[in-house]
Amino acid sequence: MKTISILGSTGSIGVNTLDVVRQNRDRFTVAAMVAGSNVELFAEQVKEFKPSLVSVFNLSKVGELKELLQGEDVEILCGEQGSIKVATHPDASLVISAIVGSAGLVPSLAAIQSNKDLALANKETLVVAGELILREAKNKVNLIPIDSEHSAILQALNGEKKEHIKKIILTGSGGPFRTFAKEQMANVTVKEALNHPNWTMGAKITIDSATMMNKGLEYIEAKWLFGLDTPVEIIVHPQSIIHSMIEFVDTSVMAQLGIPDMRVPIAYALTFPDRIECALPTLNLAAIKQLTFEEPDY
Repeated sequence: MKTISILGSTGSIGVNTLDVVRQNRDRFTVAAMVAGSNVELFAEQVKEFKPSLVSVFNLSKVGELKELLQGEDVEILCGEQGSIKVATHPDASLVISAIVGSAGLVPSLAAIQSNKDLALANKETLVVAGELILREAKNKVNLIPIDSEHSAILQALNGEKKEHIKKIILTGSGGPFRTFAKEQMANVTVKEALNHPNWTMGAKITIDSATMMNKGLEYIEAKWLFGLDTPVEIIVHPQSIIHSMIEFVDTSVMAQLGIPDMRVPIAYALTFPDRIECALPTLNLAAIKQLTFEEPDY
C-alpha cells in the first residue's frame, strides 16, 4: 500500500489521480490534499478518500470548507503553510505536485526536503527553479514526470547509457489552431482556444498548448529533468499517439505510444518503476490508420 499526498486535487491532474486511486483502492491511500478554491468539489473528494489533513490555498474559502466538512475527522488548514504541511505529511511517501503555476514551487521543494518522492505535473517548478530542485533531489528522492511527453522520455531512456543518446524529440499536437493561417488567428476566441483536439486538461495548459507556449516550457523541463547535453527537437504530431521519442547515436529511434489520456502517465508515476493495469481503452492503431508529423512553423 502506497500513501500519497496531492497538491492540487481539484484540478485536471488531481481529479485524474484520484480516479486512478479509486480504481486501485488496494494499492493507494491518500494522506493529505490541497485545493485552490473549488471547495465544493474538494469537500466531496475529502469525504470519499478520507485524508487526515487538507488545506485550501484560497484563504477566503477556508470557512466555507469547514462548514462543508462538519462532522468529518480531518484537520483543515489554509494558505501556503497549509500546502507545505500537506507536502510534508509524515505518512506520505509520494507527493503529486499538480498546483498550477509558480505557486507549486514552495510545497514541491518542501516535499523533496522531507525525503518524499515527487511526481511532477507542475512544470513551472523546474522552469523557474530547476537547478535548485535538482540539487535538493539528487541522490535523495525520485523526480517522476507526469507530463505525457516527459513520462515517454523517462520510459524510452530506461536502461540506456547517456552516451548513446543523440537527441530528445518532443511531440506536440499543434493545438486547435494548427491549420489556421496568420490572418485567421486575429479572430480566434477563448472558447476555441480551450477546445483541444485530443486532450482533456486544465484551462492554463490548454491555452498554453493552443499557443505552443507549453512546448517551450516542456523543452526547459526536459533539459533539467534528464540532465542530458543532447539537443531537444520539437515536432508536431497531430494525433497525440506518440508522446515523445529518443534518437540514439546509431540512428535508431525509441518512441512511446499510447492513447491521449493523462491517467496513463499518472498511473506510471504512482507506481514507478512498476506498472499496473488501467481500466482504459487500449491503443488501436488499425482504427487510427495513420500517424503524421510536421515541422513547427514558428
